[in-house]
Amino acid sequence: MSDYRGRSALVLGGLGYIGRHVTEQLHTGGAAVTVVTRALGRHRAAAARRAAAGVRVLEADLRDGEAMRAAVTGQEVVFNLAGQSGAVQSMEDPTTDLEVNCRGNLALLEALRAASPAATLVFVSSRLSYGKGGHAPVAEDQPADPLCIHAVHKLAVEQYLRIYGRIYGLTFSIARLTNPYGPGQPSSRTAYGVVNHMIHRAVAGDAIAIYGDGSQQRDYVYVEDAAEALLRLGATPAAHGRVYNVGSGAGTRLVDMARAIIDIAGSGRLEFTAWPALAGQIETGDFVADTARIRRDTGWEPRVGLVDGLQRTIAVYRSQATGVK
Repeated sequence: MSDYRGRSALVLGGLGYIGRHVTEQLHTGGAAVTVVTRALGRHRAAAARRAAAGVRVLEADLRDGEAMRAAVTGQEVVFNLAGQSGAVQSMEDPTTDLEVNCRGNLALLEALRAASPAATLVFVSSRLSYGKGGHAPVAEDQPADPLCIHAVHKLAVEQYLRIYGRIYGLTFSIARLTNPYGPGQPSSRTAYGVVNHMIHRAVAGDAIAIYGDGSQQRDYVYVEDAAEALLRLGATPAAHGRVYNVGSGAGTRLVDMARAIIDIAGSGRLEFTAWPALAGQIETGDFVADTARIRRDTGWEPRVGLVDGLQRTIAVYRSQATGVK
């Protein structure tokens, strides 16, 4: 995006699944990009490629206030995609989710206040903040009613941002992201990214587990579209201080998604199974995002349709599985 040409941008979690797409788009758009990763060893090859392309790569923990102050100094726009993921995992280990997602974000906000108060922060929140959705698209003004600890902590950070905006003048935008899918998520990551997990299973010829009857609808957005939405939020003054849904605005039943993946991949099979007790208790049911606000304020809309997105993703994961490009 030309809005970032010559500007300095920091991507926390910039070697992660969504972060690498944000980093790529910023770099392509001419920004001076710095990436922070918590575990450089896990991303060493990707870090080397980024560094060779001129991206600055730092290893630091979001909770480390001194490291965050060094990272944010001189930055004009900061994208925060770092943190702990997983709704079920947050229930099983709520303390770690609290430590990373709340204390970590407070460390970042204090760093911005002290070292880069004029920077704009784009925070990636979650559609889980709403709790149960329903058949109608969910708009940003629907009251939050979270069903899991992870969603509570995301909402807490949203409130931190409002306080820092009101008291210290912090400029920010909040993206409540729906289910992203697309290339870049390792097959070992199963705490989030249900579509990518199903694709990896199908490409391997394995069973795709569907909890219950799979009739629950979800809103799926291609990861490159999601990354572009985050960049739009960071570059649009009218978006500052506001919450935005980032999704496709269309619902697809989980079982229909699985069948489409199997059909496109030409492999894999459905396997219906009972809900695990904890997952069933925090299941949100149908969710489709109302995306009118972000379309109106930033002009963003998803470019990649579901079938096209699945075809692209399956092709990439199959090439990785077979070693054929």
